[in-house]
Amino acid sequence: MIGLWRNRMAWAVAALLALALAAFLGWQIWRPRPLAGLASGNGRLEAVDIEVSTRLAARLRALRVQEGQRVRAGQVLAELDCSWLQAQRAQAAAQLLQTRDAAATTAALVALRSGEHAAAAAQVRQRRSEWQAARSRLARSRQLERLGGVSRQQLDDDAARLGSAEGALAAARAQTSAAAAAVVAARLAAVEARAAEGTMQAALQRVDVDLRDCSIRAPVDAQVQYLVARPGEMLGVGARVVSLLDTSDLGMSFFLPEADAGRVLLGDPARLLLDARPGRAVPAVVSFVSAAAQFTPKSVETASERQKLMFRVRARVDPAWVTAHLPELKSGMPGMAYVRLRRDQPWPAPLRVR
Repeated sequence: MIGLWRNRMAWAVAALLALALAAFLGWQIWRPRPLAGLASGNGRLEAVDIEVSTRLAARLRALRVQEGQRVRAGQVLAELDCSWLQAQRAQAAAQLLQTRDAAATTAALVALRSGEHAAAAAQVRQRRSEWQAARSRLARSRQLERLGGVSRQQLDDDAARLGSAEGALAAARAQTSAAAAAVVAARLAAVEARAAEGTMQAALQRVDVDLRDCSIRAPVDAQVQYLVARPGEMLGVGARVVSLLDTSDLGMSFFLPEADAGRVLLGDPARLLLDARPGRAVPAVVSFVSAAAQFTPKSVETASERQKLMFRVRARVDPAWVTAHLPELKSGMPGMAYVRLRRDQPWPAPLRVR
């Protein structure tokens, strides 16, 4: 019995060794081999997450999208209950009309005071002419009185007329000064009225901006990932409502050793091979090369330590290609990224875009 058991164990070990050898040979035959003249690294497709939030504190009235739905930039995702803002807008509009009427009234008052000032200035000119005439008459009367040509009474009357003319001129000048002050006051009132009108107009525009923010819209073309809030919830400022996935900025991050990363430049073409799309290359462009290594060796660097330096590289998928093949691409798909180390080298057949 012991000999039979030992024979069975030997056969079992031999079978396991044969299976292991077959698996190793199969892996050697079918494993992906590195392509000459190319640098590669593995990674996953990554899309940008966008958290759409509220700018106002309000109750969520309705959601206009569903999870997984594709949305366009500017499309309404959700609506807030902003009835209180409608009341504020009506009040601001009424106050704006009042300030406009006040501005029109003060403008008319400026015109009126300016007319009064012009009339007062004309009156000053008239009184000055009368005063000059009375002064000249009095001078002639004095000469004639010495020659006996006029009576003393006439001379006294001409002197009285000159005094009256001087008083009338002074009164006209005072009235002109008062009219000028009234013009200045009216203009200041007009400036204040226009300022009040501008303030109310700005307040109305601010309410209109708040009302537009009551309709939460998609910032870019994207896909709805999660609905964070539900209708009826009271949301605060900055509360998340919808989580979007910006698939227009789809790419893969991978790591290259220092010797390869130093030869990769921004804008270099790249190719992605996804596990879910074997044999079908995805066109991409290098959009990021890390300026710092992900591993920093010790202060005393050896050649083997320097070979461990790895730099992160990101290849961004061609947006036009993404638009045409969007249903086939999913964020998180694993795969391999390839970049050419010699730019004049053609892409090998497995990496040519069909």
